[in-house]
Amino acid sequence: MNKDLDDPRLTAIGLLAEAYTGLMNRLAAQFDEHRLSPVEFEVLMRLARSPRSQLRMTDLAGQTTLSTSGVTRVVDRMERSGMVRREACATDRRSSYAVITEAGQQRLAEVLPGHLELVQKWYVGLLTEEQLEQLLRSLRTIRDTVNPCAVAGSEETPPA
Repeated sequence: MNKDLDDPRLTAIGLLAEAYTGLMNRLAAQFDEHRLSPVEFEVLMRLARSPRSQLRMTDLAGQTTLSTSGVTRVVDRMERSGMVRREACATDRRSSYAVITEAGQQRLAEVLPGHLELVQKWYVGLLTEEQLEQLLRSLRTIRDTVNPCAVAGSEETPPA
């Protein structure tokens, strides 16, 4: 038998994938209940948690699992449903911002309490405070290495 099959690195990546898939399956029904896809929820969260509730489209792509064209399609769909709007960048005509609307904020407010309950039940509530702090540090280390754009545009920048 191939000894590489017992490599703990395979176990580590396998457990991460299984945990993520299991959590997403637990959350999916609640998103469906609110007629919201997981990626639409992620976009609303990213925008709501960003300075001025907006992100450049390229930064939104960097913070999500979507390509630039994927973000365009999702924002188009969300714009048609009134959850986001686009705004031109005043300093760069090539860029535009996705901005969460009042309707998007409302939709997020409807989904968030149930989402937090599920996150508590199936994720953070299973860990001690110390385990959670260590997990968050570890996940940030990995995220910042494999996806350095993950926080692009999320820091407040002073006006020029």
